Formats: sequence, C-alpha cells, structure tokens
Amino acid sequence: MAKGVAKQRKSRRCLWCIVAIVILGGIAGGIFYVVKKKILDKNSSSTSSLEDKYSDALKIAMQFFDVQKSGKLVDDKIPWRGNSGLKDGSEAKLDLSMGMYDAGDNIKFGFPMAFTATVLSWAILEYGEHMEHINQREPAENSLAWITDFLLNAHPSQNVLYIQVGDPKEDHKCWEKPEKMTTKRPLKLVNSSKPGSDVAAETAAALASASLVFKKTDSTYSSTLLKHAKQLFTFADKYKGSYTKSHPEVATYYNSTGYGDELLWAASWLYHATGDTTYLRYVTEENADKYAKVDGPTWFSWDNKLAGAQPGGGMEGGECKRGSPVRTESCLVWMLGVLVQWLREVRKVSIVSASRRGEMGLYRNIFMVLLSRLSFFGDKGAKGNSGIDDYKKSADELMCALLPDSPSATASRTKSGLIWITKWDSLQHPVGSAFLAVLYSDYMRASDNEILSCGDDSFEPSDLRKFAQSQADYVLGDNPMDISYLVGYGGKYPEFVHHRGASIPVDATTGCSEGFKWLSSKKPNPNVAMGALVGGPFKNESFIDSRNNSMQTEPTTYNSAVLVGLLSSLVNTSSPVKSLNEN
Repeated sequence: MAKGVAKQRKSRRCLWCIVAIVILGGIAGGIFYVVKKKILDKNSSSTSSLEDKYSDALKIAMQFFDVQKSGKLVDDKIPWRGNSGLKDGSEAKLDLSMGMYDAGDNIKFGFPMAFTATVLSWAILEYGEHMEHINQREPAENSLAWITDFLLNAHPSQNVLYIQVGDPKEDHKCWEKPEKMTTKRPLKLVNSSKPGSDVAAETAAALASASLVFKKTDSTYSSTLLKHAKQLFTFADKYKGSYTKSHPEVATYYNSTGYGDELLWAASWLYHATGDTTYLRYVTEENADKYAKVDGPTWFSWDNKLAGAQPGGGMEGGECKRGSPVRTESCLVWMLGVLVQWLREVRKVSIVSASRRGEMGLYRNIFMVLLSRLSFFGDKGAKGNSGIDDYKKSADELMCALLPDSPSATASRTKSGLIWITKWDSLQHPVGSAFLAVLYSDYMRASDNEILSCGDDSFEPSDLRKFAQSQADYVLGDNPMDISYLVGYGGKYPEFVHHRGASIPVDATTGCSEGFKWLSSKKPNPNVAMGALVGGPFKNESFIDSRNNSMQTEPTTYNSAVLVGLLSSLVNTSSPVKSLNEN
C-alpha cells in the first residue's frame, strides 16, 4: 500500500512537472512573440518611415517639370508661372510652343530634353505602380507627353529634326522671365546635309520608350510615337555625324562627345518597343565593338549613355565672358569660387585624371543595365545572344565599382560616400549611379539572382539598394552641410537658385538687361522652384548658396528625371515588371 501511495505521489509530481513545463513554455513563447512582434513592428515602422520620406520627396521632385514648361499652360500648378514661348517655331510654320526649358534660362535644347523624356519613360515603365500608389503616375505621364508632343512637332519630315529654340548667346545677355522674353527665338535643325546622329538617336530613344508608356492608355498616340522613333533612328544611322560638328556654336552649352552611344541606346529601346531582333543585333553584333568600347571616364549622364562625365549642360560660365553685361562683382564671386576649389584640388588633378581613365574604363554604358534585364528575365529574343551576356558582365563590373565595400570600388567619392566626378552639376553622377544600382538590385531580386560576385567578395541586392539609399539620403539632407539639395524638401534647402523665373518677382517689370538686378540681389528668390535638384556640393562637400554660383545652384530637367526614377524605386520594394511591354 505504501508503495502504491508513493507511486501516486510520484505520478502527481510528474504531472505537475508537465504542467509547469507547459506553463513556462507558454510564457517563454509569449515573451518570444512579443519581442519578435516589437522587432518586426520596429522594422516595419522604420521601413514605412523611409518609404514616406521618399514618397514626400518624389511628390516635390515631380513639380519641377511644371516649373519648366513652355507654351500655353493648362491647369497651371505653379502660381508664378504663366504662358510663354507661344510663337516658338513660327518661322518654320511649326508649333514648337510646348516642351521644357532645360535649366535656369529660357532656351529649349532638344538633346537634353529628349534624354529627360527617355529617363522619365524608363522610370514610369519600371516603377509606374510605385508612382500610382502615391498618385504621381498621372503627373509623370502628363509631363512626359508635354515633351513628346514637342518632339513630334519638331520632326516634320523623315530626315529633318528641329533641335533648338532660341539663341543661348543672346539669351544669356538677358535676365528675364520666360513670360516676358524680348529676345528672338531662332531655330536650329539637323538634316541629311547637317547631320546630328546623337540628337536624332536620343530623340528616337525618347519616342520609343514613351510609346511603351502610352501603349495601353492611348494606342493611337503610342503608334505615332513609335513611327517617328523608327524614322529618326533610320535617319540617325544613315546620315552619321555629330550635331555639334554641324552646329559648333552649340558645343559651348551641350557638347556631344560622340553619337555611337546614342545609336545603341536608341536601338535598345526600339527592341524593347517592337521585339524586332534587328535592333538587338544592331546593339550586340554589328556595332558593339564599334560603339560600345570606351576610352576614358564614362558615367551615366545626358550626354554619354556610356555614362560619361563631362562638365555639363546648363552651365552659364559664359555669362562671365568678355562683353557680358553681368555685373563685375557677380563674375568675381563666380571666379573666386572656381579658384578656391581649383587650389584645393590642383595637387590631385594629374593623379585623378590618369587613374580615372583606367578605372572608369570598366563602365561600359547605361544601356548595359537596360539590356541586362533581358538576361535576367530570360527574354526569348536574347536567347543564345552572347552579346547580351557581355553587357551583363559589364553591368556586374559597374555595380561592383559602385559598392563602397567592394574590392573594385571606385575612389571617386567624397568623404561621406557621395559619388563625385565633377564640380559642375556634381549631383548628376551620384543620382544616376544610384538609379542604375537600384534597378539592378530589383532585377536581381525579381529573377532570383541573389549573389553579385566582386572578386572574392559576394554581395546581395540589398547591398545595392543600401548604396542607392545612401546617395538619395545625401541629396535629401544627410550630408555635412545639413542641407537638402532638393528645393522644397526639408527644413533647409537652397534659397538662391540660379533660375530666372524663380528669382524675379511676379509683378516685376523688367527688360532684357534691367533684370540683372535680380541676379545680383542679396534677397532669396521670391518664387520657390519646387522640386529643383540643384547642381550640388564640391568635392570637399562645401556648398555656396549663391545665385551667381551656377555650377552649384542651377537645376536641370534631366537631373530631375533621374531623381524621379531613383525616388520612385525607393517608394516601396515591390518587384519590377519582367517585360517593359507588360506595363
């Protein structure tokens, strides 16, 4: 009997042990769940906060296209802007009133305008859903159509393309609002006797990419865009020549370093738009060796789809040349800034120039990223095409160079990690590089290619995204100057933007030269150029907020297009479409 009682007691003790274990397990599980939920909530909150930041910035950046519009404005969202350039193109009996002014002046340059349209199209095609999520797709498409309508009108016949409205030399003698322009508006064109393969091919790329954007919503318009794109590509390829050789005076403002990259860029977009493998062979077989080789530093910019680093457009140092009506002290401020920066950099110039030539030789071209999506997503037309694999390898090398912890990382950075190539319009290169990096990251992730090999090191898509975010965050204020280079975003941003319309009060009456008092005014701009991405910092990360400092404070539409693409990609982390024809 005693043995039975002992057995019962032992049984009860075991039961209580089991109960205790279950209770303790439940408590431990509960604690684990609460901690895990807090961590997930914190991460989710952090991610949401980041996405909100980029969403807010995107909404602001998109407004700069409205700031730059020419023509009769419909539903004008910028209170200090009005109709302008209404008679543009009249000397050729064309309506060239639409389009956009490229920067802070009143000229319409076709080359950078077409690039603006191409990149904006690319951004919409890849991240249209992101834009739509925050009601920005419609504004993006409206801005795109404002440019493509101009480009269509600028192409009145198969071998004729009007590439410029206004005389920059005369325009830069004046400081006046576009609504009150007093200078003549002459036109420049390229044709079979004065070729411009670069500008014609860039325009073809713009129209081909835009045709994909409007394919589902306006098939007739899309077909018209594609028709003109094909004609312009044929024109550019048949009558080869650089537009700056046909019009040398344009080189002061938007010099072209060659037309081969534009031809490949246009053919790449035409393949995406048509599926015609003739265009793909043009890029990967017939002309790859001829045009895809680089000889010098190459970065993604308006001029060089081999991603070239050229002191860029929109630069108005010409305003300080002999005979300019700009006030002498204004020129001295500008020259002093150049001199100070030169003195800081002069000891490094020969080293940087020499090393960059070899280092940047690995950067093939912007379209290698565009074409790499064919490899990632198994495009039927690209199967068995070794040229596509070559572009993919070059794109891998580019990404390895951008990643700061990669053994082949470029040294062309500031101390804070910003990609930095040139003092003129310095932000064009880090923003462009970041856009390409996040695109590549998304291609890798969406195609289950999770590893990027850089020498003996391996990186993941998240590393590329982190790099892209670092460049975007720098632009938005995470920099030594604690300033947002996106006008209208954050608590501190440039107030002396080099921009005629923004600097002159709405009710001011100015003639041509009288307006220069507003250029030299010590007061901040009376009108905010919302969404303007200014030129950016020097290599030492300093920034002088001065209206006369055009190398740092002048915004451009083409930089805004790339920034819109970058910010759109960061709004959320959903995968890109596998075919640009699916958009």
